Amino acid sequence: MQILIVAGVLLASYLIGSIPFGLIIVRITTGKDIRAIESGRTGGTNAMRAGGFWVGLSTAILDILKGAGTVWLARWAGGGEWTWLEILAPLMAILGHNYSIFLPIFENGRLVRFSGGAGGAPSLGGAFGLWWPSILIIFPLGFLIFFGVGYASVTTMSVAFLAIIIFTVRFILAGSPWQYIVFGIVAELLLMWSLRPNIKRLLAGTERLHGWRAKRREKQGQGS
Repeated sequence: MQILIVAGVLLASYLIGSIPFGLIIVRITTGKDIRAIESGRTGGTNAMRAGGFWVGLSTAILDILKGAGTVWLARWAGGGEWTWLEILAPLMAILGHNYSIFLPIFENGRLVRFSGGAGGAPSLGGAFGLWWPSILIIFPLGFLIFFGVGYASVTTMSVAFLAIIIFTVRFILAGSPWQYIVFGIVAELLLMWSLRPNIKRLLAGTERLHGWRAKRREKQGQGS
């Protein structure tokens, strides 16, 4: 019986994560296909590029809730006693978000892969679901990183990195489950894997800038 419950929660978590809110919201509000815009990803950053601030924010909030919701589902199904299920569920949501079963890509009539987002928002949602105050730390720091460092990909990867730090500190000081640290580590690996093209551009110095650094570079370009 436990095996069926675990399998059901993990499958449901993947399917919940697979819901492409960015695609849906952008299509409803603008009529555009987000997959044909900029990075082609369905997350909040690209939704903002496609439909503006409120479209991006709405997408991000719903994607955060995808990650948090799967933790709550696992906690309910396991009676709060299956810690491993509570971290595996949001990881499945991240996988679903990044490789949505609803967004297949075909080449020459053959399925080659599934598309989706980069996983930052459901990673934040997973941390939020595991310990809700984490969002009060990660979100503002992520905001500062985005506008300070200027790279959306670095901001995305920082979400899980900050979760690792938070859950490590809580494990040491408050006896929080060590498995929460594992969630952060695996989530970070999933984010880095999905952002491989961005990491290559970062190393090459060609990644797109945002925030004050982008404005300063633009002014320097105009001044020259």
